[in-house]
Amino acid sequence: MPATTVRHSRASLLRVSGSRVHVFADDALGTRDATGVAAAIRDGEISALDAVDAAIARAERLAARVEAIAYADFEAARARAAAIRPNGAFSGVPTFVKDNVDVRGLPTNHGTRAYAGRRATVDDAIARQYLAQGVIPLGKSKLPEFGFNASTEYAEDPPTANPWDPAYSAGASSGGSAALVAAGAVPIAHANDGGGSIRIPAAACGLVGLKPSRGRVLATRSSRSLPLRIVSDGVLTRTVRDTAGFLAAAERYRRNRALPPIGRVDGPASTRLRIGVLLDSPTGHPTDDETRAAVRRAADELADLGHDVTPLRPPVTGQFVEDFTLYWGMLAFLVASTGRWALGRDFDRTRLDNLSTGLRRMFGRSATRVPPALYRLRRSTRLYQQSFTDHDVVMSPVLSHTTPELGHLSPRQPFERLLDRLQRYVGFTPLNNTAGGPAMSLPLGRTATGLPIGVHFSAPIGAERRLLALAYEIEQAHPFPTITSPGADAGAP
Repeated sequence: MPATTVRHSRASLLRVSGSRVHVFADDALGTRDATGVAAAIRDGEISALDAVDAAIARAERLAARVEAIAYADFEAARARAAAIRPNGAFSGVPTFVKDNVDVRGLPTNHGTRAYAGRRATVDDAIARQYLAQGVIPLGKSKLPEFGFNASTEYAEDPPTANPWDPAYSAGASSGGSAALVAAGAVPIAHANDGGGSIRIPAAACGLVGLKPSRGRVLATRSSRSLPLRIVSDGVLTRTVRDTAGFLAAAERYRRNRALPPIGRVDGPASTRLRIGVLLDSPTGHPTDDETRAAVRRAADELADLGHDVTPLRPPVTGQFVEDFTLYWGMLAFLVASTGRWALGRDFDRTRLDNLSTGLRRMFGRSATRVPPALYRLRRSTRLYQQSFTDHDVVMSPVLSHTTPELGHLSPRQPFERLLDRLQRYVGFTPLNNTAGGPAMSLPLGRTATGLPIGVHFSAPIGAERRLLALAYEIEQAHPFPTITSPGADAGAP
């Protein structure tokens, strides 16, 4: 199949249960997570080609309903599977890579119509680190234009829908990867996070999403060039062990000696933690009732497990929100200003969507405020670390309100309205990006209509091992619902 097309199929094996859409089936993948698929290949129960063929069939069935694939190159995936040697942590496991990372042979288009993506001639550093684990990319997953939005929606193209209910957002900017994993097309997919872009879609789609510490994994060329490095790469998964396996394998490929090692985390720790609970964000917009209740319920469960759970105040003020918004605008300004040089001679900034254009213009009116804003954003690392003077982990909502319907965050909205809605929605995640600390979303709540609600856990810089051990403990005590779970349409957790 050509790399720029996906065959849309409405085969009968597309599962529609209530409002949910998924492609789990009795095939080579079954309901296994990535660790389970790799073990089945290693043990000779299935072949890598079996796994890839099953994932291709699933992706084709899902494509028209969820719109999560930017590019597919299924024949290249089959060729990789036929030639693979099972020597990586996830050898033979099918995956997708987010369409803002170069993978040799595939175009990179950043979710925009402003230029035509060209096929990459080399892999980005993070792609090399991920592919070294033995995963087989089927293609690229969708993101909103340049990852600026918190919903994978477009001015002209169909949005990426949430498989739990296709009327709702799948989150962003790694929304395509999240939808593919949640719906069962693949068990693991690449994601990255510059303001919540792993954790937001994980919360929307009921997945495990961990943003590593700054520098924990290798970076793309574009993120290395930022004045403040806010982007970290990782994966979206359905189980804690898959996320732990990714980080362990990434560390074996290249360990950042400036950070404490993670090693292989296989289960809970016996240590009881001091957990601070933060319910409202520094934006000044209150958390909605369903989200607040999900966090409180999770906090009560952690207290029942013996952890010391106490309230906490935000470590930053509304000034942080203003500074981060200005930096966000600067990124849009840089894209618009350097696109012809950095992306392609055909780059046309007049084709950027309403959000990108609005952010660029907003920045143009406020550019003189950049030096003090950057100073304060860099200072956020110290304020963030001070949060852990009396706490080992900070717990909060991932988002200030439950997942919105498609259209609420569409770039077709007037810019001022969209910006206000984004600030009311994305209240908790950006601090980890500016400070460089690790954070994860776990699927610990559901709305009255059955949509997932994520709960957010942050730790000091370099303390991913602590987060993974806690996640294992929570997963064992409170198994995460999947899209095929009995009663998943019900609101009860």
